[in-house]
Amino acid sequence: ARFRSLAQPWADTDDSTGRLMLAILGGLADVERDLIKTRTAEGRARAKARGVKMGRRPKLTPAQKAEALERKANGEPHMSIARSFNVSNQTIGRLRP
Repeated sequence: ARFRSLAQPWADTDDSTGRLMLAILGGLADVERDLIKTRTAEGRARAKARGVKMGRRPKLTPAQKAEALERKANGEPHMSIARSFNVSNQTIGRLRP
């Protein structure tokens, strides 16, 4: 496949100069992507060192989780427990002591 830009004559892959220019731009984009990944990883590591927790917050507090586990152990249906805490049935089903 060939690429020919009507507005940018240097971006024509029919000749070697255009292929060289696009290869250089591709290489620069690759380097920039690596730099972004590195900076992001460093930022995440610094945040974790400060004690920042990553990801979603739990739907249930530890007290709610304990209550739900107790009700679950007493044989109450998951659906009624889920409704009382305004969470999904799966959230209650995934709870483990």
